[in-house]
Amino acid sequence: MANTEPTPLDSPAKPRPTKLVDRVFEELSQRIQDGNYPPDTRLPGEHELASMLGVSRPIVRDALGRLREKGIVYSRQGAGTFVRAAVSPQTQLAYSPVKSIADIQRCYEFRLTIEPDAACFAALRRDEAAMNKIAEALADLRDATSHQLHRTDADFLFHRAVTEAANNHYYTASMDALKPHIAVGMHLHGLSLMGPHLQLERVYGEHEQIYLAVLEGRADDAREAMRAHLEGSRDRLFEGKVLDLSIR
Repeated sequence: MANTEPTPLDSPAKPRPTKLVDRVFEELSQRIQDGNYPPDTRLPGEHELASMLGVSRPIVRDALGRLREKGIVYSRQGAGTFVRAAVSPQTQLAYSPVKSIADIQRCYEFRLTIEPDAACFAALRRDEAAMNKIAEALADLRDATSHQLHRTDADFLFHRAVTEAANNHYYTASMDALKPHIAVGMHLHGLSLMGPHLQLERVYGEHEQIYLAVLEGRADDAREAMRAHLEGSRDRLFEGKVLDLSIR
């Protein structure tokens, strides 16, 4: 598909600052949705969360209060804060859980059929709000990379934000349904990067190329940058030795 002249944005490279409470709320919500804190399990205490997220305890307390208001968590007197069994409305789209290494490869295979085109459309349709979300996720990835860490939550948020920028609910519904499956692959991919610092820098650079292509309205480049990133992640995880999926 040929590039189309992008719609100019006022200041796409400068996302609006996010309040600390908002950031902590989003961070905890995402970790709960990703299964890092399963239903009916206790969240870490305020002091531990504050240290983990690099904010003050009052910020954590306010974010937890918002989570309670949304019905995502509940408190037990003297015991702490717990995750509710149902944290979001049931999605109409669902996939069988990941049961094997082959399923992880299948997930990458499927993602390659939707995410590159979603990135292409994101470059054509993105607006300032969409770019802010992508930029914020990229900033979290940059911060993690500078500390030689890989954050699965920020990684997924980046891909989800790019998909959302395409303004096509079929793409976003697919990403939401795939979230736990993608998280497995991202977690293992992250572990494969724990070595030379250059690996993490390379992966961050791949995300940055996607961001810039979307930001600048380069639709074809956005598609190819996303494709190259997903194929690179798959090949790093499988060490370039993909499975023969024709064998059942």
